[in-house]
Amino acid sequence: MTLRAYLTLMIFGTLICAAVFGVAITVIDPFGTNWLGFTLFYVSLFLTCLGLAAIVGFVVRFVILRKHLAVRAVVISFRQAFLVAFLVVVALMLLANRLFSWLNVFLLIIGFSTLEFFLLSLSSDDN
Repeated sequence: MTLRAYLTLMIFGTLICAAVFGVAITVIDPFGTNWLGFTLFYVSLFLTCLGLAAIVGFVVRFVILRKHLAVRAVVISFRQAFLVAFLVVVALMLLANRLFSWLNVFLLIIGFSTLEFFLLSLSSDDN
């Protein structure tokens, strides 16, 4: 897959997920829905955040910083976008269940940072 095809597919997929997320926000009643409505909301939010963070991360890494090859910038930005999107969704799920506290968010960030450093150490061993 070429870089142009990847970016086109990511932008198109992110726009579709953002549209689904917009529909989920306007149509789904959070007080009257079942598990399917919440699943649609959280999955569309996750995919929208993932696509947006991956595109922005790639643009920052490849276009502005010019530090990595395109393939490496795509892999790094997608991995970090996955972690950021997961953090956002978990924080909102904690907030919805009234378990949100800054200590929980701090522990999540520490856990995801540790995971990222572990993945970075694995990828640096390959090079």
